[in-house]
Amino acid sequence: MKLGFAIAGVAVLMSLTSGCGYNTLVSERESINGAFAQVDVAMQRRADLIPNLVETVKGFAKQEQSVIDSVTAARAALGGAKTPADKIAANGQLDSALSRLLVVVENYPDLKSNANFMALQNELAGTENRIAVERRKYNETVQRYNTDIAVFPNNVTSGIFGFKRNDAYFKADEASKVTPKVKF
Repeated sequence: MKLGFAIAGVAVLMSLTSGCGYNTLVSERESINGAFAQVDVAMQRRADLIPNLVETVKGFAKQEQSVIDSVTAARAALGGAKTPADKIAANGQLDSALSRLLVVVENYPDLKSNANFMALQNELAGTENRIAVERRKYNETVQRYNTDIAVFPNNVTSGIFGFKRNDAYFKADEASKVTPKVKF
């Protein structure tokens, strides 16, 4: 009889403690979706600027077709990505292609002085800053959620209701970790 009361007491205690974290976890999961939507909007803004930038560069750097093609292909991959993980990977591909495009620009002084190109480059720089801010917010939201599903009593709630860890973080591309060589 005492064992039955003890088991019932533990069950009631667990249900009370697990219920108090459920709404928080649901809110955090939705915050992840909202934060990623903000990243997605910023990445779409960049993708929308790229065709104009590419067309401007094409006029000056016809022999750099492979770089232009890689930017166009990376933009298409981002447009076709469906899941956050796919979008994160496609975004890394686009980051790399844009870096190569900006290196090409350095070889064309006339292009750097072109007013349309400069305006587009400034728009792109501002957009890159927005993307960085939104990525940081997204990663912080994912980290908060992952922490909350792992701590007690939320770990009980997350186990009961099937909340799973989210590992779709934005991370630096391996190529971006290499220090560029500057030669004069």
